[in-house]
Amino acid sequence: MGTRNTRPPSAKEPSLTPRTRDAAPRRYLMCPPEHFRVTYSINPWMDPAKPVELPLALAQWEDLRDRYLALGHTVELLDPRPGLPDMVFAANGATVVDGRVLGARFAYAERTLEAEAHRDWFHAHGFPEIHEPEHVNEGEGDFAVTSSWTLAGRGFRSTSAAHDEAQEFFGRPVVGLDLVDPRYYHLDTALAVLDDRTDEVMYYPGAFSPGSRAVLARLFPDALIAEEPDAAALGLNAVSDGRHVLLPQAAQGLFEPLRARGFEPIGMDLGELLKGGGSVKCCTQELRPDLRPEPRT
Repeated sequence: MGTRNTRPPSAKEPSLTPRTRDAAPRRYLMCPPEHFRVTYSINPWMDPAKPVELPLALAQWEDLRDRYLALGHTVELLDPRPGLPDMVFAANGATVVDGRVLGARFAYAERTLEAEAHRDWFHAHGFPEIHEPEHVNEGEGDFAVTSSWTLAGRGFRSTSAAHDEAQEFFGRPVVGLDLVDPRYYHLDTALAVLDDRTDEVMYYPGAFSPGSRAVLARLFPDALIAEEPDAAALGLNAVSDGRHVLLPQAAQGLFEPLRARGFEPIGMDLGELLKGGGSVKCCTQELRPDLRPEPRT
């Protein structure tokens, strides 16, 4: 009897046939890093002994914003507030699905007031359904949305109870995934959605528990599997519009596999923001519109 090869495809061995990709216009919420600095450490990337060059951080953030605009996307701005240095990581402040807003409840006191800033923005901009959560969740840091699933990270920040709360609020199936490596403290450091319409993702298996790796392999058998050097460069902290994939430029091992699948990788330098433990996705919250069909009468 022949031997079955059960080794998952690596990032250098894409299993999908290249095809033409279509970008979908997106609406993003971002916050300028006017008050960004690293004066405390709440993840392994943060070292208060390494000062931030604020002008460089702002220039790198502006480059990311301008790239979104050049690709035809809409960028809304959240006003930064003094004393909240991590507000630049706007993805953590809420999750928006079908125009409905699940607010954040941060695990660390240093970031608690960011949730209020996000809620104020959504109220001011006419979002009709805004839920203030009872349980700890850190927005799109730990929630990744595809057409079929809401993938939800837990283990360092967001809790299992928050996953139940999200499923009840959004009315969409939530799949809990256990993170086990503190470097990948949020789901968006270990997994990226490449095309939400077709449930295509890339992820780094080493960030997840054995059971969660098995779940991911079952749900996404053709996923792009990242290798450790690219994950360690935060290469999975990426944003895709279904065609263009913006990701840290240091994650060079992901570029050719993405091209082989028909995507267009765009390398970004957010080295100063990496000192806070975030990159492209951390700076980018997606405002997903309500595309649900009208209810039958």
